[in-house]
Amino acid sequence: MRFGIEVTSGIRPKLLRIRLRAVFASAIIAFRFPNQSTGRIGREITARALAAGHEVVGIDRVAPAEAPADTLRFVRADTDDYPALVAAMQGCDALIHMAAIPAPAGFEDHVVHNNNVVGSYNAMRAAIENGVRRICQASSVNAIGLAFSREAHFDYLPIDENHPNYCEEPYSLSKWICEAQADCFVRRYEDLSIASMRFHYVTPDRARAGEIYNTLEPGSGKHLWAYTLIGPAAEACLLAVTVDFTAHEVFYIVAPDTTIDIPSMELHRRFHRDVPITGDLSGHNAFFDSSKAGRILGWSHPWHLQDDPASRTHPETLR
Repeated sequence: MRFGIEVTSGIRPKLLRIRLRAVFASAIIAFRFPNQSTGRIGREITARALAAGHEVVGIDRVAPAEAPADTLRFVRADTDDYPALVAAMQGCDALIHMAAIPAPAGFEDHVVHNNNVVGSYNAMRAAIENGVRRICQASSVNAIGLAFSREAHFDYLPIDENHPNYCEEPYSLSKWICEAQADCFVRRYEDLSIASMRFHYVTPDRARAGEIYNTLEPGSGKHLWAYTLIGPAAEACLLAVTVDFTAHEVFYIVAPDTTIDIPSMELHRRFHRDVPITGDLSGHNAFFDSSKAGRILGWSHPWHLQDDPASRTHPETLR
């Protein structure tokens, strides 16, 4: 069957009408560090791909807890085993690479950096060697320096893909380099499409993110009270290997609202009053601008309430 995605964005992107061969349009590389079963977003992407009628190659360090579906082929491999990746991706049409250490805590700096950077290079290069020309990789809002920096450093708010890089620790640096590697590949292969997805905390529900981020302690403004629901995150990855574009594009994949029931302008006044505002921070609008993903991919993320966010009223204010 041919594969198309219906989008609800006001701007409808051009969709590829491709027949997805033998192995889904994506090899889902969903390693988790340390030994855990396939990561949450990898499972969600896999489930959505299988539901759409495609075959999936799942690559992980650890076998899944349940027996794979008939249309899922599991390959046990690690991202530092380049020959294994090349072999696993034979027959694939596209790659969705979600394998990485997701945060710097608990690992030495060189382990975080080297695992993420080498893993990204090996996965993308192995795909390219197999003739794959559509790639999506996990990046992070931390690619410019953010939650793990000693202090917040924002040139303007809301943040978009043009914001300068101020990374200072190994995780942020690794994500920045992964994006630079994508730039390198598309310069060499002009028919190549790579999407780097800058996720915030990927979670099943907003409330869980709020349990982590809804603090008003000094320094809490570094993470900007943001989140990404797991379903829209997975959908963005599938769109990234379906929508017709070439070259390398970076996308913020972040919810349009914050985790906290305090108006964004009040948060700005308290934590970032000296940072210029260049977009709409009314209501509970996010401090990240994900509109590029809407324009190019036709992607959208739901608000946590179905009403107009600017019309919400909350009694909470900061003193």
